[in-house]
Amino acid sequence: MKESSLVAVVFVATLALGGGTLAAQISSESAEETQVAAPPECTVLDRSQLEPETGALYGVNLDWEDRSLADYAERLEHKPAVSVSFTGFPYDEQGAGYLRMAADQIRADGQMMLLTLEPEGGLSEVTEEAAQELAADLAEVNASGVPVIVRFAHEMNGSWYAWGQQPTAYVEAYRRVADGVHEQAPGSAMMWAPNYGGGYPFAGGQYEAEPGTADFAVLDTDGDGVLTMADDAYAPYYPGDDAVDWVGMSLYHWGSAHPWGENELPEDGKFLQQLTGTYAGAGGDDRAVADFYAEYGQRRGKPVAVPETAALYNPAEGGADELAIKQAWWGQVFDESIPENFPQLKMISWFEWDKHEVEIDGPVDWTTTNTPAVRDAFTADLPGWLRWGPEEGCTAPAS
Repeated sequence: MKESSLVAVVFVATLALGGGTLAAQISSESAEETQVAAPPECTVLDRSQLEPETGALYGVNLDWEDRSLADYAERLEHKPAVSVSFTGFPYDEQGAGYLRMAADQIRADGQMMLLTLEPEGGLSEVTEEAAQELAADLAEVNASGVPVIVRFAHEMNGSWYAWGQQPTAYVEAYRRVADGVHEQAPGSAMMWAPNYGGGYPFAGGQYEAEPGTADFAVLDTDGDGVLTMADDAYAPYYPGDDAVDWVGMSLYHWGSAHPWGENELPEDGKFLQQLTGTYAGAGGDDRAVADFYAEYGQRRGKPVAVPETAALYNPAEGGADELAIKQAWWGQVFDESIPENFPQLKMISWFEWDKHEVEIDGPVDWTTTNTPAVRDAFTADLPGWLRWGPEEGCTAPAS
């Protein structure tokens, strides 16, 4: 799901900086009288240090135009360890400036950036030059004290993005970006993040693979001449262990069954069943889908992320109430048994948006901090195994 752009991050950051400057002018006399200790210098991390030894990093995909990272952290009573942003790729010099300004906000009120790159013009635009320029920008951001995990061209197994269902070109483009990042940006890591395979091959999308093409042949993993859920929804797109540092898959509760939009409680166990390819319920029988966690987390030893998760609540509909739906979902997502049973699950990011969704042609409030009763229950239920950003912001190390 695409929402949080770097432009929006900069909009909020600029307002915050402007307000701070005005406040300083108004209270200059008192500021002179009060000495405030400067924040410490940031610790510059290597990509090998981004994975927590135990537990999972808490992240947020925030509507930056509605709320700053500082405001969200205040409501949550914690600073998120991960802040999710999206940007088109390749980007221009203005885009590089937005990246640096976003890093400034994360340095003050978070810890690391999950940067989703979207090659909206197609995979052919992911050139060696673009990859090297990105890597140089990330090296600068890393040196300023902000680690970055790059989620390149997510949901590539879907049929709705310009980079979708093109396994050969996708792997080549991913590896091109990974080579640049690994060579130049020691504090940045690469994440490979397909869409959940329930419903694969997602027929009818603008970019679905066509019979008779080379891409179709690669995706027909069982060789029966048709694409179905019996074909592996993940493996043809995997760029290789040497290019992938993290793996991720977003998991949402959109409701019980299509058509979506009704306020319905999630079925017990749905979250982990989808992560492990064992879901069979009101939404369909998805047991033909590969076990993502076992294959990529356990067998390949990669840290697993859920870069986006939330539960649908439609304020225009009746049915189950907001707190009941969301609490039932986050109870699964943050279950106390996860660290013991799923130790490779190392990051979970909540989708904190209240917006119109095309899929239901109506409003969806995905948030946990907009409604006081929901926020209070959410913060009370957050488990001790989550890992947060530092309580105090930091300043960029002297160059």
